[in-house]
Amino acid sequence: MDTDELVVAARDALADAYVPYSEYRVGAALLTAEGTCYTGCNIENANYSNSLHAEEVAVAEAVKHGHTAFEALAVSSGVRDGVTPCGMCRQTLAEFCEESLPVYCDEGDAVAEYTLGELIPNTIDRGTLGK
Repeated sequence: MDTDELVVAARDALADAYVPYSEYRVGAALLTAEGTCYTGCNIENANYSNSLHAEEVAVAEAVKHGHTAFEALAVSSGVRDGVTPCGMCRQTLAEFCEESLPVYCDEGDAVAEYTLGELIPNTIDRGTLGK
């Protein structure tokens, strides 16, 4: 799956978002090392702290199916504003992904590319916990 296909999968995931409060749809597509793509969308809750983010939903779906090695992530929003994963999602990704994981952020006519390490340097990891 190439970058464009991954971004399209993230865009497609937007349709399932549940966003009655912010009306800000986010979709994510996570490519496993085996080549399977798992998607997620944001799911809001009136208690915002209980809301689920698209990236975490995609990670959870992949892990639920036995995948813990990932090749790339694409993120899109309904307004194609180049949204990047938030800090909480970055930390979740860091649990499973190398710093070199490409993160593609949909800007509509273009795609911004980062690495996970650029987005969250010096992350908390197993080494931090002495594991």
